[in-house]
Amino acid sequence: MRTLAVCGGSALLLLLLPCVCIEAYRPVIIVHGLFDGPKQFRTLAPFICKTHPGTEVTVVDVYNYMTSLQPLWKQVEGFRKAVEPIMRKAPHGVHLLCFSQGGLICRALLSMMPDHNVHTFIALSSPLAGQYGDTDYLRRIFPDSVKKTLFLVCYNGVGQKVSVCGYWNDPHHRPRYLKSNKFLPLLNGDTPHKDMEAWKDNFLRIKKLVLIGGPDDGVITPWQSSHFGFYDNKERIVEMRNQEFYRNDTFGLKTLSARGDVSLCLHSGVQHIRWHSNYTVFSSCMEEWLT
Repeated sequence: MRTLAVCGGSALLLLLLPCVCIEAYRPVIIVHGLFDGPKQFRTLAPFICKTHPGTEVTVVDVYNYMTSLQPLWKQVEGFRKAVEPIMRKAPHGVHLLCFSQGGLICRALLSMMPDHNVHTFIALSSPLAGQYGDTDYLRRIFPDSVKKTLFLVCYNGVGQKVSVCGYWNDPHHRPRYLKSNKFLPLLNGDTPHKDMEAWKDNFLRIKKLVLIGGPDDGVITPWQSSHFGFYDNKERIVEMRNQEFYRNDTFGLKTLSARGDVSLCLHSGVQHIRWHSNYTVFSSCMEEWLT
């Protein structure tokens, strides 16, 4: 597995040279989203280096672009192999900044790694409670399906081999979602499993959870999923604190909130592909936590 190390400099240096950094701030690991790769973060990485000079910023270079459609659990294992060496070299911990689908991959990493040393986990416009909406992204993958019928494609063994199906959460077919979806219901603790308590303990090793999203995203549907909200069976929004996984504290979200370690950041007027290049979003939602 390869990673791209970034620490200031030009775009050419970003792609070709490893960085030499001063250990002033914790390293930042960036995990890309669906149909993305390291090149999409040429703006965000310099934001970090400019405001926190000497920071080692690594954009993980695995499962890029079309390969981001691979099964999520397979991707989780690949990303795990890539980030473990970075964590081992950081005695004071690292920050994990994860965009879109990458936020779910990072949640799985945090749940399954008993010895991770992630200090702050930033989920940038990520469908943390699932996805249910007709978008351009969806049409690229399933051109003949719409949201009302996609459960027929996703909720079976073949569909679960496509990453998006791992977090497709059809509120009108809840029993099939719980039975057939092999990723998000396990991660949220909606489907009980033997590792729930261990995963919860692992997740609670983080010191801060930052959730970023907004109403003009245009891809994450509902956008409140980026803040752990989601639809009920009448497509009304149920906010995070009223979600069953929050009330039952199945994976530690309620505990984090009680500790005062959950930060919600909302911005209007930001389209999905613009979150990681918007300096206002960076300065108001991320900068203070990347120390």
